[in-house]
Amino acid sequence: MSWRMCTDEVRPRHAAASLLCLVLLVAACMSSGPAGAAERSLRGELKRVLVLHSFGREFRPWSEFARSIKAELEQKSPWPLDIQEHALLTARFNNPGPEAPFVEYLHSLYQGAMPDIVLSIGAPAARFAQRYRARLFPDAPLILSAVEYRLINRADLTDNDIVIAIRNDFMAAFDNILQLLPDTRTVAIVIGASPLEQFWVQEVKQELKPLGERVDLVWYSDLPFEEILKRASNLPPHTALFWGLMSVDAAGIVHESDIALRSLHAVANAPIFSYQEPFFGGSTVGGPMHLVAETSSRTVNAAIRVLGGEKPKNVQYEPIGFAPPRYDWRELRRWGISESRLPAGSEILFREPNIWERYRWQMLLITSVFLVQAGLISGLLHERRRRRLAEVESRQRLAELAHANRYSAVGELTTSIAHELNQPLGSILTNAETAELMLKNPSPDMDEIRQILADIRRDDQRASEVIRRLRRVLRKTPFEVGDIELNDTVREAIGLVAAVADGRRIVLTYTPALVHLHVRGDAVQLQQIVLNLIINAMDAVSDAGMKKREVSVGTVRAGSYAEIRVADTGPGIASADLGSVFNPFFTTKPEGMGMGLAIVKTIVEAHYGTISVENQPWGGALFTIRLPLLD
Repeated sequence: MSWRMCTDEVRPRHAAASLLCLVLLVAACMSSGPAGAAERSLRGELKRVLVLHSFGREFRPWSEFARSIKAELEQKSPWPLDIQEHALLTARFNNPGPEAPFVEYLHSLYQGAMPDIVLSIGAPAARFAQRYRARLFPDAPLILSAVEYRLINRADLTDNDIVIAIRNDFMAAFDNILQLLPDTRTVAIVIGASPLEQFWVQEVKQELKPLGERVDLVWYSDLPFEEILKRASNLPPHTALFWGLMSVDAAGIVHESDIALRSLHAVANAPIFSYQEPFFGGSTVGGPMHLVAETSSRTVNAAIRVLGGEKPKNVQYEPIGFAPPRYDWRELRRWGISESRLPAGSEILFREPNIWERYRWQMLLITSVFLVQAGLISGLLHERRRRRLAEVESRQRLAELAHANRYSAVGELTTSIAHELNQPLGSILTNAETAELMLKNPSPDMDEIRQILADIRRDDQRASEVIRRLRRVLRKTPFEVGDIELNDTVREAIGLVAAVADGRRIVLTYTPALVHLHVRGDAVQLQQIVLNLIINAMDAVSDAGMKKREVSVGTVRAGSYAEIRVADTGPGIASADLGSVFNPFFTTKPEGMGMGLAIVKTIVEAHYGTISVENQPWGGALFTIRLPLLD
């Protein structure tokens, strides 16, 4: 309560209340002293963390270290954090300009609000922080993270510094190449031209001298990246590529993220190796490498200890070496590298499972169900025969009735189906005509033609998928029970009706659950109930002539049940009709038969679920389906 608030409310006759306000104000002022500060500290005072990037926020590998450190720090910090980030842009130039303007900029930002801790990512940022710490943040603890131990300026280290260093072992990286590809004669080394990268050119040359004449080393550090791509596409046999860094090429072009590596991977006719985890997974074969998680964990641990009051000189770590080798199964297969050549203790990632590995639990579940059913049927065949026959007959009637209802629903989806087929078929025609024109050229661009053929294949698969979904909905099959992922099932049903909603100018939205919802049932019939409810909702919105024409579909987890919710902004359902909407032959439509919602309820109950309807307070109806989740 402020003094202004007190004086506005008191009157002369309320002197006692005025005195109480004054006492509270004095107490509040006293709490801002040392005792108040201690209390705020106990509650969790805001901690300011300044992060300095070497090249920029999106330059790998440092961007991955920074991303991991920030995420883990925010997760584990007991205090609220204000993380502020700045990039040392001069590091990305081959001939960097003066740093004074950037220093003055940082000085103006932090002279009145000193950070609680400074965290540098990479060697350029570490050197910058050490060089200008006296002016920018003289008393703030400094953590030098993700910096190679040879690049640490030890002369300027103080008791207020913590070093989270890594150790590059290039001989181990090249021994890995020769172990996997013993016939290798040449290794082409891709590295940039920035001052940091030029430093590593000399270091790697020195470290690899023991290789002698065993393998020829070709350096691409003095080439523009476009020239590197040309050479990488025409490498001689028994050649490998080693990816160091490519932040800035010899032409001064900056390469962020892993775009350059992916471009190299697309054209190279030889395998690519690297020692950095951020470049692993999609482009490089693998080998011994630095793991981001290990460096991040040490950095976060050090930061929390220092923010908690521990002295930096007591928080020291040894440099982090390579982790056990990791390999990309897809790259091993692409280049014909036998797994028998991999070092002991290697880890193979991205392996594509076979049919048994992919569907093992489903197959075991189905097999178990069949075995259990066979045992029950053999033991209780005589007693349950008539019940079994009645159950089969009931399901057949349900399947036939549902099949007829599906034909009726699909009739309303003609526009959606035609729209989904016309797009890929039109694209196929256009791409085919373009390819014919290009083939008439004496020197057709084969890469472009390959891309056109890939587009045709993708569009053909898209059209086939539309037909497959339609055939799946229309096929006449008995009630089939299986393990279903409800989010995907509902999404596929919405795809069939999306164009109808667009044609009626109705906003159709879908909000899936953030977790997988596995239920047991028949996917086709579950899609049917979703289609019926959406079509009914669109009819309600259209008939009402509402300005707000929206139908929303969502899936959520509610305890041990999965829920499908279909809501509209129509006029709702009359209170007297709420208890009758699921009865056979009950309808409010002049042309309706009154069987749609009755079939929906029957299908839901066959899945051991429930369905309910209510009017929303803000208008429109809400249908809720509850289905039991699999354990």
